[in-house]
Amino acid sequence: MPATRPVRGATRNDASARFNLPAREADGDWLDAREAVDGELPPLRTTVTIEQPRTIIARNQSPDVPFDRSINPYRGCEHGCIYCFARPTHAFHDLSPGLDFETRLFAKPDAAALLRAELSKPGYVPRPIAFGTNTDPYQPIERDWRITRSCIEVLAETNHPITITTKSDRVLRDLDLIAPMAAKGLAAVMISVTTLDPKIAMSLEPRAAAPIRRLRAIRELAAAGVPAFVSISPVIPAITDHEMEHILELAAEAGARRAFFIPVRLPHEIAPLFRDWLDTHYPERAGKVMAIVQSLRGGRDNDPGFFTRMQGQGPWADLLRTRFHKACRKYGLEGERIELRTDLFRRPAGAQGELF
Repeated sequence: MPATRPVRGATRNDASARFNLPAREADGDWLDAREAVDGELPPLRTTVTIEQPRTIIARNQSPDVPFDRSINPYRGCEHGCIYCFARPTHAFHDLSPGLDFETRLFAKPDAAALLRAELSKPGYVPRPIAFGTNTDPYQPIERDWRITRSCIEVLAETNHPITITTKSDRVLRDLDLIAPMAAKGLAAVMISVTTLDPKIAMSLEPRAAAPIRRLRAIRELAAAGVPAFVSISPVIPAITDHEMEHILELAAEAGARRAFFIPVRLPHEIAPLFRDWLDTHYPERAGKVMAIVQSLRGGRDNDPGFFTRMQGQGPWADLLRTRFHKACRKYGLEGERIELRTDLFRRPAGAQGELF
């Protein structure tokens, strides 16, 4: 049987400080979205199963994503975002994409060793490795397992480029590694900000960092010289789309260089989960929301086609793109894309072929 262990929840009751939060807690714990509104969440009975894969770098050939390789230190995610497109992957373990995805997690503690071995191969050609493309590399269990950090340590040692996407300010704990890498042109971080409303965040992404903390993470990353980006993903019509311009304004003020957005995607089991969420939290507009979603997705709940899955189609998609690009021009978020360096890469110490 795989090894398991419970993970304690890190919560605190500090609703009085909901809009005037310090950058960090004295005890190192981090405020989640619900705590910013009404205090701590009931602790989840979360277990972590040790996974022992043979390789750690996942290869990608999709033509509409800007990376060809990624690392996912964890399967499942405690953040509990109802829209997470990674939820259906839990079916491979005969687990549900609902509560199981949030509470029955898988960790890969050998990730750094596997990464070192793969980077040591004589034929390895470096290109940016993306973290956070499936589940969040800085979800709460990273505090104890530190798998993401151990992988970044290997990449820092070898001068290997990295991109990180997260909705957690826990990424700041690794600034001692990320900032020196960024100074060499080796690192960039994207922070996902879906909403600025703590009450929406409370139900939409209940155990992710509060929106204000994500903006402060952008500010601290930028101040440390790390190229910081903001991702408004997903944009949910009639729920969060009205916040697009304000999110971009505040992200620009915090120091973000560029911005991205993706309309909400509802592949496979996510569609019924999302419909249930709408019926529970927004019953008066559930029909309207799904009508707009379907207009974005060619009359279906989801459009899996390359390129259209990221952009949507039809009048609503055109409107969102127009608003987005207009706001980006206004707030200076149309900077040049960051090209991370690959010429500084050196194989891990002791790698076979290092002397040749």
